Formats: sequence, structure tokens, C-alpha cells
Amino acid sequence: MAAEEEGLTGPGEAGSAPGPDPRSESRPEPRDEHRDEHRDEHRDEPRPGPRSVPELLLGRPPMARPLPTFDAEAAPAEPGPLFADWLTTALDAGVLDPQVVTLSTVDADGLPDARVLVLRDVDASGTGWVFSAAADSPKGRQLADHPAAALTVYWPQLGRQVRVRGTVERAADLVAAAEFATRSPAARVGALVGRQSEPLASLEEYDEAVAVARRRLEATPDAVAAGHAVYTLWAHEVEYWQGDAERRHIRLRYTRTGPVRTPEWSRTLLWP
Repeated sequence: MAAEEEGLTGPGEAGSAPGPDPRSESRPEPRDEHRDEHRDEHRDEPRPGPRSVPELLLGRPPMARPLPTFDAEAAPAEPGPLFADWLTTALDAGVLDPQVVTLSTVDADGLPDARVLVLRDVDASGTGWVFSAAADSPKGRQLADHPAAALTVYWPQLGRQVRVRGTVERAADLVAAAEFATRSPAARVGALVGRQSEPLASLEEYDEAVAVARRRLEATPDAVAAGHAVYTLWAHEVEYWQGDAERRHIRLRYTRTGPVRTPEWSRTLLWP
């Protein structure tokens, strides 16, 4: 009530709010015909509905921006140094999450499956691409049944894509435990919760499981999630793709010709 009185009483006035001015009652408000016409003009206009996907994409050509160049002839003999160079450029350019890649696998029915995860390492030659996952997750089970996969990374600000294809090998449990210790507390808690991709009754159920896992990690800091696994994708092919607004894309494919432990690589320029 005090606030209402303050709003109705002028500064220094202690009396009640003034009544209506009789002159205002006898004087009709002037009509703004232009405003009325404008209001009537839009009254019957239908509100725009949601646009279709083609409408949303039309007029938004990809890579219509300045992009870096790529001299394929000057590329190194092995794919590893080139990836390190491109990753450094992505970090310097402020690309968000440049270490996030798409892992593609094949399920029991032969259907492709894909999801994003974090790339952990790439060896010096570019043969071994390392990532981690839960062995009892869909991707872990798929890799156990069919140990082959593809990795794809795309950095949109640079219009650059890297594709890797090859066979996958699971590392020893000691390697997985050491890698688990390097993860952030939040990542370790999430892995300790487990049950990835299983049906969830409610977010409250998940929050309770997180609280239990957090207490476990606090009590046992060196705890390792059951089934935590580290995988290496041994590349057979690595392709570097530099996009161009005029579709003059530069594609350079490395193909491994030697054994995994002592790889040799051939390079091939591909049509866009």
C-alpha cells in the first residue's frame, strides 16, 4: 500500500491522491486515424508459421566467408604433423571444442551409428587416433563385434574437415586406468554413474546417481569406472579437406602402405 501511495502522491504532498480533472472528462481524446488504419491493417494478417527446413537453409550458402588456403603439394609425408598443424590453427582461430570428433561404427544389423566424443591423442605419424568409451555402451559393444570405425572432425570457422578410417584396438586396462585419472572430476563422476544410453525414468533419478558417484569419488579418488576403455583407431586412410566458397575444395588423402608399427604413406590429390 505504501508503494502505491508513493506513486500517487507528488513530492512533499501528504494528502490523498487528486481526483480526476473534470475538464478531461468533457474533452474526448483526439483520434489518430493513421494509427487506427495501421492497427486495422495488421489485425487480420495471419501470424507467420514455422518455416520448412528448405526455407530455413535457402539463401545461407555454406563457407561463404574468408577461409584459409591449403597447399597440398607442401603437405608433410605423414598425416600426423598436418593434423597437429591444423589443430593448432583451429585453437588459435578460437574454434569451439576443436577436439570433439564424430565416431562412426556399425551395429549388429550392419546399420551405421555415429556420435560425438573427445579425441585423446594422435601419434606422431598419424597412424593411431586415441579415444575412450565405456565398453558396455552401444559404441563399445559395436566395436567389440566389429572393430572398425571412422572418425570425422569439422572446424566450421576454417571450413576444414579431417576423415580417418581404419581398424580399432582396445588398450590394456592399465592404460585405461591411467587415462581415466587424467579426466576432469565431472567426467569421472559421469563415467562412474554408467548405464549409458539405457532408459532413464527421470532427471531426478540421474541426479541421485550422480550424488552417489560423487561421494564414491571423494572417498576413493583413484576409483576407475567399470568397463572404462581406451581405444586406438589404426588409420588406413586419412583425408584432409579444405573447403572453398566456389566449390574448389582441396582434398588430400593419405593411404597407409606399410604395417601399423612402421607405417609408410602415399598421398593422393582427389577431385572435389
